[in-house]
This record gives sequence, structure tokens and C-alpha cells, in this order.
Amino acid sequence: MEGKAPIMRRSALAAIAAIGSASLLVAGCSKADDNTNDNGTPSAGANAATKDVVNVSAKKGGTVTYELSDVPDSFDPGNTYYAYMYNLSRLYARPLMTFQPGAGSKGNTLVPDLAASKGVPSDGGKTWTYKLRSGLKYEDGTPITSKDVKYAVERSNFARDVLSLGPNYFQQFMAGGDKYKGPYKDKSGKGLSSIATPDDNTIVFHLNQAFQEFDYLVAAPQTAPVPQSKDKGVDYVKHIVSSGSYKFQSYDEGKQAVLVRNTNWDPKTDPLRKQLPDKIVVNLKVNPETIDQDVMAGKAIDLAGTGVQASTQAKVLTDTAKKANTDNTYGGRLVYMAINTKVKPFDKVECRKAVQYAIDKVSVQTAEGGPIRGDVASTVLPPDIPGYAKSDVYATSGNKGDAAKAKEQLKACGKSSISTNISARSDRPQEIDAATAIINSLKTAGINATLKQYPSGKYFTDYAGVPKFTEKQNIGLIMMQWGADWPSGYGFLQQILNGKAISQSGNTNLSQYDNKDVNKLLGQAIATQDDAQRNSMYTQIDKKTMDDAVLVPLTYFKVLLARPQNYTNLVSTAAFSGQYDYLNIGVASK
Repeated sequence: MEGKAPIMRRSALAAIAAIGSASLLVAGCSKADDNTNDNGTPSAGANAATKDVVNVSAKKGGTVTYELSDVPDSFDPGNTYYAYMYNLSRLYARPLMTFQPGAGSKGNTLVPDLAASKGVPSDGGKTWTYKLRSGLKYEDGTPITSKDVKYAVERSNFARDVLSLGPNYFQQFMAGGDKYKGPYKDKSGKGLSSIATPDDNTIVFHLNQAFQEFDYLVAAPQTAPVPQSKDKGVDYVKHIVSSGSYKFQSYDEGKQAVLVRNTNWDPKTDPLRKQLPDKIVVNLKVNPETIDQDVMAGKAIDLAGTGVQASTQAKVLTDTAKKANTDNTYGGRLVYMAINTKVKPFDKVECRKAVQYAIDKVSVQTAEGGPIRGDVASTVLPPDIPGYAKSDVYATSGNKGDAAKAKEQLKACGKSSISTNISARSDRPQEIDAATAIINSLKTAGINATLKQYPSGKYFTDYAGVPKFTEKQNIGLIMMQWGADWPSGYGFLQQILNGKAISQSGNTNLSQYDNKDVNKLLGQAIATQDDAQRNSMYTQIDKKTMDDAVLVPLTYFKVLLARPQNYTNLVSTAAFSGQYDYLNIGVASK
């Protein structure tokens, strides 16, 4: 997921959660230490929200505001792949399963949401059955049924020409999924036969192979119900029908979304949500510096989690009181650069290895904000994902690159120099700075790269995620961040390394890597019940990928958050790349 998240999430796909206010109004929070805020109130202390919920409150009322420097891929729960949208969408779209609000790795705990209990597997893990909670209703008071969940999965996974932005796990793993043309082309109206709804409260998934982590898969917003009669394809985003505790009051595309209480949401059917604020406002295309100011003033949260600019970060970290209100933790995420194997000369492994050796990773780490924003990386899997094993195939002295080794690989590739383009997101200054540092490193080895900038809201739909575009524009190097779609090696690796995940738009396998051994190992791993055996396979996949040099690990992303003065129930969760859990954030004062 890009910032997967991921998710998943693009984990698509923002990685740092907000840097917040210099002050914190504490109301029933974890025990305060000797640090105090600018207004004299005690601080919960550095990293408090990675250990427990800070500023605990059940107070209702007020407005919670989120700000984003660009636009999300989509508010449609079936057409999104950014981690922050997976996080936010739970307020208006309830999936079958979700993650329990909790600090750090506690937030990785799966719990039933729309479903009454976890899935019941049979046939060795090839069949999964879920029962819905009773009394579920949409915002208009009509009942939510299992058929609506079935339809939601079909529209999100099997109509890639209409909704292409989310992952396509169900398309890959449902029996007969390769033949079903999707609900918009299905004239019979029966839908995919391998998703059965024997009654309005039961849904049964029949897979083409055993999938031992299927409960994680149905935690994606793609299982949030959609009434077929209200679906308008890509335009459904304009009138989303809520199944959660909030509903859309207004949606001004590219500018703002406003959510208000869903009066037909019944807390008796939902043990997770508290429905605290009266209103939730999401402001789009806000200047990054303005977001900094608003977050530091306690007025907003940076929705994407891209964090404050470097100058603001310096102010936070050099002020004892401000630093006491920060949380710094791994975000289950890798910052990396994909090497496009379909763009010559990177179809040759030696040319890819030349890039690996040339990059000064310390300069990249510095450009991203220093060690507090991430440790120098050398593997595909981050340290907080099962299957990680310490390794450094392309080690250089001090992680500062080795131009001589890079030139040796260029020579073995039959080249003395390379000219290519590198893409980065225009609204992410730190990503641009990192790409610039990479360009400077590559130049010392005879690899000349020109920076191409594209907006994050269209990065995957129109540019970096469109193979034909990257090949036509000679984009051989692609900046990327990735978080696990769910906290396992498979949840992290599948959408960026499996050849079956390559798509013509919304693609996240940016290297277009299609290795039969890796594909086979991924299939074997997800069918294996034993955790240790599965994790061993993920380690093998990591090693094979690095040997093939198809992506350059840059940093293991670390999240830096701060706790805004006026918001309650702040907890940093590993489930959403270290972001605050957006499910129950409230307002301390109206």
C-alpha cells in the first residue's frame, strides 16, 4: 500500500503521519512526565502514542480537520490504494474485518467489523465463510446484505477498465476470477459464481488455491458494501453510500470533502467506532507550508502523513517541549527506487547492478530528513515485517556508494554511460530531494538521469503506474514508498513483485518484475500454514529480488508524528504505517 499501505497500501501510499502542535491539551491521557507544553500543561512524553492511546476522551462534538497537499487517488473505498485512505475510509465504509485501534504492533490485531466473527476456513484454506452482524444499515436506513459485499468485491477487482486504482488480490485468487468480466459487463446479473451468498447474512469465498491469510485480505476497504442500484462506476465517488459512522455531507472534487454523523449507524452493531466529532473536514490541495502551520497550531492533521517540511522538523526536534510531543517509530514501510526492467538498458541485470552500487544512500537519507526519518536500507522487507533477514548484497563503504564498482558493472553491461529519466512526486519535496541526491550519485558513475515530476494523485493512474507511459518516456528509475497491505511478508511483497500484479494502469509492480521462481514462492508461501515456513519463503523472495537488482532499497521508513493540541484519542498504529488511527479521533474543545 502506498503511504499501503498499502496498505496497503500505497501502503500504496504516504508514509509519515502528521507532525503536530507544540502543545497538547491532556484529558485523561497516559501518565505525564516532567515535560510541559508551551501553555504549561503536562506532556505525555516522547513516543507516548506508540505505547498507548494519548489524550483519551469520549467527549462528543466539534470538527476534526485533515489537510492534504494534493488529492487522493479516490475516496471510493473500492478504488483506492493509499494507506491514509484505507485508514480514513473506515469512517464511512466498513469492511468485513479491520484492525483494532492500538499502539504500535497492537494495532496489527485483526478484529471483525462488518462480519460477526473471523472467517471460517474449510477445504484446506480454499474456502472462507463469513456471517454478517445483524441490524446493519446504510445511511438511508436500508439493510446491508451479503450481496452488497459480493458486489463491492466484484466492482473493485473485476472491472479494471473502470476502477483500476486498488489491488486485485480477489481477481487473482478467486476461482474463475481470470474469466469473469466484472459487473459492468455481466449481462446475467449473477456475478462471480465463486463468491456465494446463500442468504442475506452469509458470504462464502471459493478460492483457486489455499490462502492462509485471507482474513487480512478482507480487511481491505474493497469488502465494504456497495448497493448495486446506487453504483455509478467511477462516478460513485460523488455519491458514496455510507455503511460507517459518518456519511458525506458534501464532496467538491479536488477541493474538499465534508463528513457528518450517519444517523442510521447503530453503535450496537459496531464495537469499534465512537462517532465523536460532529463533523470531519478534508481539505485538498493545501500548500505544504500551510499544512505545517495548521498542524503545529493544533488545527489539523496531515492526512497523507507526508510530515512537515525539513525546516519545521528542525524546529520541533531542537525544542525540548515540542520534541516531548513527538512519536518516532518504524512505519512498516520501505522507501525505494524501482528499476524499470522494460526500459533499456535496464533489461540487463548488470546495468541494474551499476545503479545499485552507484547510489550514496547516506545522501538520500539526509535528503529525506536524516536518521529520524529512516535507517539506511539494504533489503526489500523492512525490519518490522516477518521474513526480514539482515543482508546487504551491494554493500559500499559507509553506504556512500562505489563509483568504481558501478563502472565495472556498466562495462559488463556493454555500456560506458547511460541516459535515462527518474520520476518523483511533485508535491513531495523530500522525495524530490531524494531523487536529486540519487541523480548526483549516479552521475559519478556515468549514469545520467533527468528528473521528471508528476502529482501524487495521478502518479499511478497516469504516469509511473502506466507501463506504456514509462516506456515511451524512457523512465528507467521510479521513486516509490511502500507499506505492507497487511503485516506479513506476503502482504508486503505480493503487489510489488508478483508478475501477476502488473497492470496497465494503477500498477505498483513498477519494475515490471515477472520472475517465475518468485511468483511460485509467493504462491507456495500463502498456502503454507506454518508461520516459520512461510516467513522463510519470504526471506528467499527478498534475496532473489535483490540478486536480480530490480529495486534499490533506500531507507527503512520511520514515522515522526506529533500530537495536535486540540485532538483526542491519538495512537500511532503499525496497521497504517505508523499513522495515527483515524477511527476515533475527537476534539478536546469545540
